[in-house]
Amino acid sequence: MNRKDAVERAFRLHDGFEDDDEEYVVTTTPFDGSVTVDDSIEVTVRMPTLSAVVTDEPVADVVESGWFETLELRLEDAHSVVSADDATPPTVERDGDEVVLSVEFSGSDKAADDAKAIVDFAEGTWMQGIVPGYEYGEPAAGMLNRAHQQYD
Repeated sequence: MNRKDAVERAFRLHDGFEDDDEEYVVTTTPFDGSVTVDDSIEVTVRMPTLSAVVTDEPVADVVESGWFETLELRLEDAHSVVSADDATPPTVERDGDEVVLSVEFSGSDKAADDAKAIVDFAEGTWMQGIVPGYEYGEPAAGMLNRAHQQYD
């Protein structure tokens, strides 16, 4: 079995991913997370901006910009959670009402676990950026509710 086949097998067997023929879709987060397997592994996580999940009032541009800049700084270490030595520092970009994180690294028998670690890091980092005082819609409301239930 060649390296790419072994990596793809690891993703197919991992309970955190579903194979949709073109990529592996993350099933453990309300965010859109996907992984492509080729000569390298590319993990992409699409998360909503703050203003996309706030439901009770408009978010001031200065708050939205500060929130994004802080998230971007916190996500700079997303590549450090993988076991591969060649993980590239992530790109973090705004795309409309979404923030898109991308990390690339070489494949190994730990590629599925490494990809899942990046997704978990992104989700946790995004949750740390929730600004108190707003009413939140999905997916933030559900994530906050689950966090409160687990705390209780």
